[in-house]
Amino acid sequence: MKGINREILSLAIPSIITNITTPLLALMDVAIVGHMGDASYIAAIAVGGTIFNMVYWLFAFLRMGTSGLSAQAHGAQDEHELNLVLSRGILVALSASAIIILLSPLLAELSFAVMDVDGNVKDMAERYFRILVWGAPAVLCTYTFSGWALGRKNPKAPMWVSFIINIANILVSLILVFVFRLKIEGVAFGTLSAQWLGALSFILIIHRKYHPAMPSFGRTIQKGALKRFFFFFADIFLRTCCLIAVTVWFTRVGSQQGTVVLAVNTLLMQFFILFSYFMDGFAFAGESLCGNCLGARDKKRLDHSIRALLWWGTVVSVIFTVLYFTCGERIMTLLSGDTEVIEASKEYFHWVILIPIVGFAAFTWDGVYIGITRTREMLLSMAIATAIYFILYFVLFPHMGNDGLWIAFLSYLLSRGIILHLASKRASRDIFLE
Repeated sequence: MKGINREILSLAIPSIITNITTPLLALMDVAIVGHMGDASYIAAIAVGGTIFNMVYWLFAFLRMGTSGLSAQAHGAQDEHELNLVLSRGILVALSASAIIILLSPLLAELSFAVMDVDGNVKDMAERYFRILVWGAPAVLCTYTFSGWALGRKNPKAPMWVSFIINIANILVSLILVFVFRLKIEGVAFGTLSAQWLGALSFILIIHRKYHPAMPSFGRTIQKGALKRFFFFFADIFLRTCCLIAVTVWFTRVGSQQGTVVLAVNTLLMQFFILFSYFMDGFAFAGESLCGNCLGARDKKRLDHSIRALLWWGTVVSVIFTVLYFTCGERIMTLLSGDTEVIEASKEYFHWVILIPIVGFAAFTWDGVYIGITRTREMLLSMAIATAIYFILYFVLFPHMGNDGLWIAFLSYLLSRGIILHLASKRASRDIFLE
């Protein structure tokens, strides 16, 4: 078990660092436009960033799906299959990017209408969007490269690429905005150049370290294999749609309760996001480790790996529970200087303290199921958990208000972990019968 624990940490720690640094790309855009002297710039970046976050979130299946499939091929020491996974991932990424770019005018107008954006903010957001949409091929291919590298037990590659992207974004954006005075276009071109530099850096890393031989186009689009590939990705895509529905509804209900409650929920949700950065690191370790075990047909090591992952999940959840219980108010003051919001947040903070304990199993099992490519169970568990979330919301919210919303959210997290745990024995047995 000591060897497995070391391997888990060697996979999880670089992934946690990557998770923490990734949001810096959007944060730097906001920080730069925040010094332009007009709040409209910040609003425009927020609108444009929200559109891209939602669109790219839908294509998270590229990273997750590629990770599980490449991990199994790596465990089986099948270089040809690894190359096929990479080529198919790139094919899907480029095809999806082409669709995003072609539909970008319609996507922008629809998004602006839904977010009720007009005037000067809409004009700047549109200029920002029109430039940055050309980064779609780079972003989606980077998702594929990240999953492929993780499947090969190389989480450091995504980490270094994340550093490159953030440093390039800071330098180029600062030069374009404050030297060439390009304003919103400078920020957009800075981010765009960083995205493409990140993708090109990944290509260089993969080429120098692995020298993959790209299969023929005919092998890449082989009907049976490609069909399985798309079914696998479709499950994760639909699962992501459920996740987005829960997140959007949570924000919507907060906004309906007024500005203060919306700010309170946004502030408290940062505690969930912080916890998720760490738990996702261990989930990524689970994807790689469990996929490799399955590829090697090593059931004993897979069982040991799952137990070790659950143990680490428990440890992380206990640490965060203690941290939030003892230092929660101090962390809130670091995140916000608004005393009214902080005081109002205290009324609901007991729900935040429960997040790590009720949520760690969902993250851990997600990683395991992606690694063993049992995405149908993941989709079903997410669909059931989403139904539980909305049922509890409609039952509790009229009587309990914002407390009812938080109970629904915590129940959603808990039910995901419980359902995946109950299905795990059958899934583990079935994969070795296939």
